[in-house]
Amino acid sequence: MKQLLIFGIFSTLLLSSCVSKKQFTELEARLKEKEELLDTATVKLNSCLTDYAAANARVEAMRDQLNDLRRANQDLIDTKGNLTTLTQKGAENLEKSLESLQERDLKITRLQDALNRKDSVTLAVVSSLKAAVGIDNPNIQVNVEKGVVFISIADKLLFKSGSYNVTDAAKTVLADVAKVINSKPDFEAMVESHTDNVPYSKGVLIDNWDLSVKRATSVVRVLESLEVNPQQLIAAGRSSFMPLVENTTTENRATNRRTRIVVLPKIDQFYEMIEKEMKNLSEGEPEQQKPPTEQPNEE
Repeated sequence: MKQLLIFGIFSTLLLSSCVSKKQFTELEARLKEKEELLDTATVKLNSCLTDYAAANARVEAMRDQLNDLRRANQDLIDTKGNLTTLTQKGAENLEKSLESLQERDLKITRLQDALNRKDSVTLAVVSSLKAAVGIDNPNIQVNVEKGVVFISIADKLLFKSGSYNVTDAAKTVLADVAKVINSKPDFEAMVESHTDNVPYSKGVLIDNWDLSVKRATSVVRVLESLEVNPQQLIAAGRSSFMPLVENTTTENRATNRRTRIVVLPKIDQFYEMIEKEMKNLSEGEPEQQKPPTEQPNEE
């Protein structure tokens, strides 16, 4: 546009008659003024176009915000209506939850009482076993692990080296153990034999598995000869795979060669007691527990 205007003015000057220098100067000044006005108008136009685009963007953003606010307002209206219903149901559910918690507390209390009763029986067995087998003997240890009673007897007291025949001295100790087992008819006694890691092969025995099992059955046969009910006895061989210490020295290997007699309640009877408590809960029986049918005698 600017170039056209200049071209037009000069064309007019050329086509017209010659003008004076003064007139030319005036025309030139007017032309410069028009150019400056045109430049100013162009800048303002571009600024207006930029402002217009920004304003349109803000309008669109505000429209989106307005739509979001309308949706949020509708959600609040819907939520308010739902809360009225939920408040009534919530009160009912809260009451049911409290009742459920009370029932759960009662169940936990009864189960804890059952476990405490089992622990009390276990402690009584420990006391009687310690008195029977002579706890001062360094080759015999009586302890409790996870509620189970263990009588651990060093193999040098039970067997000669490489043999699975029970010694006469060991039969005296096993006689005391037999008396305790016989006094607990509701308990089982598992004879668990352990060896060291030295390879063993002698006679019909192939390896340490055979030796540990044979030693366990030998102890079981002695206990049976001492009138222990065979239905209470279990023979188990563990070979060398549960050492107490590393099999790196002669002393350590001697420690690992041992026989454990595990005295424990019969699992089915224990779970019958738990099931009975659960049945009492479901039937709404009084909280006070009844003693088990066959309560072991405490010594």
